[in-house]
Amino acid sequence: MENEKIVRKSHEIKEKNVKDLTKKIQNAKTFMIISIKSLPSPQFQSIKKELRKYADINVAKKNILRRAIEEFKKESILPLENYVQDNCAFAISDLEGFELAGLLSKNKNPVFAKSGQIANQDIEVKAGPTGLAPGPAISELGALGIQISVEEGKISIRQPRIIVRNGEKISTAVASLLQKLDIKPFTIGLEPIAVYDVKTEKIYTNIKIDSEEAANNLKIAVGKALGFAQKIVYYCKETIGYFLAKANSQNQALAKNMKAETNKPMNTQISSESNVISSINGLEISKTENTQTKSEEVK
Repeated sequence: MENEKIVRKSHEIKEKNVKDLTKKIQNAKTFMIISIKSLPSPQFQSIKKELRKYADINVAKKNILRRAIEEFKKESILPLENYVQDNCAFAISDLEGFELAGLLSKNKNPVFAKSGQIANQDIEVKAGPTGLAPGPAISELGALGIQISVEEGKISIRQPRIIVRNGEKISTAVASLLQKLDIKPFTIGLEPIAVYDVKTEKIYTNIKIDSEEAANNLKIAVGKALGFAQKIVYYCKETIGYFLAKANSQNQALAKNMKAETNKPMNTQISSESNVISSINGLEISKTENTQTKSEEVK
């Protein structure tokens, strides 16, 4: 009898959790499934606290999430069940999905590499002092092709070197060396798995937000666009200064050439005219001589 009460009470709690979660989703803009794999609990709690004014982030059992999705009673959200997995949490927010993903991206912590991990980018050891004393570290660095020198009793790296390429597995030796050099090539945090937009009823996956990379790409694009606009002579507030300066430069060059032509010495012109007249007279004399020669031959 006691067991039945416990089971009934547990069932009631689950039902309440499902209804509460469903209601929260209905009243929000964004419902996000998040991976918390390999994320220590203290860091999860820290990120949750940091973002609490932007989103309600919590962990729920898979069956609770799936039942809440079903209770939402819209076919558009049902595919989201496929993304509910182990080590996942959820976020409910009034922010747009991509804006929330951007906040999650900013709230990540750097961590050391572990043996067997796959590098998600090139890992480079930069040139400069290391703070390591000469000893076993010299052979460890040399084994990875890193050129070193000893300066003021400490090891200094002479040239930067990429020791792991993107997509390669990190060896035990590399992981150990990166820790000694205090290089943390990975970040951990809340990773968006899938986002459901409550208003548009659309699901978005593979969301990768990198604000720094996006800003750099935008700067490069702007630089290229400006050069292209100048090349095709496209007038706008960003290019008008360039065209005015170019027109002014060309105007000054033209004025200088015209002034040079105007100031040419007169004797140069007279000499040129005399040469032309001499040439003409020479042709006339040559023509007369030829005529006389022909007359004599006829006689």
